[in-house]
Amino acid sequence: MDKDLEQLSFLVGEALLSRKLMLACAESCTGGWVAEAVTATAGSSSWFERGFVTYSNAAKQELLDVQADTLRRHGAVSEAVVAEMAAGALRRSHAQVALAISGVAGPTGGSPDKPVGTVCFAWVLRGEAPTTGTRRFAGDREAVRRQSVLHALQGLLDRLGEASTDIHTTC
Repeated sequence: MDKDLEQLSFLVGEALLSRKLMLACAESCTGGWVAEAVTATAGSSSWFERGFVTYSNAAKQELLDVQADTLRRHGAVSEAVVAEMAAGALRRSHAQVALAISGVAGPTGGSPDKPVGTVCFAWVLRGEAPTTGTRRFAGDREAVRRQSVLHALQGLLDRLGEASTDIHTTC
């Protein structure tokens, strides 16, 4: 496995274990890469509860309760949608913390407002409002997706109050 992802997954696991928290993730453009990265870490069953891969809008609505109106008004690649995805992942799981990712990995699909490389993130702890953010990553489809996974995991560490790592999530 990628050494940066391996290190971040290990740190996420330590942070969650020390707080007795379980993680759920809701992924679109990363297609389950966060779940793959964390389950590659030995012992992750103690802190990873489940993952949702909701690539289509219908899946986001059916599995995570994303509202059709939110999708219509903001589009699937939006902070409003990832906030609903993260909240839905908590409602549909036994986890206490969730992250969500939706973006335009490319090479096509971008627009002037949301060019290729635009990725939206949300992190939420049960009982709190989601924290959201948007990044624009450079590179090909693989690079955008990898940077998205790194940023999502680092963002989770940040929300849990852990010190930042020296792993870079941008090219």
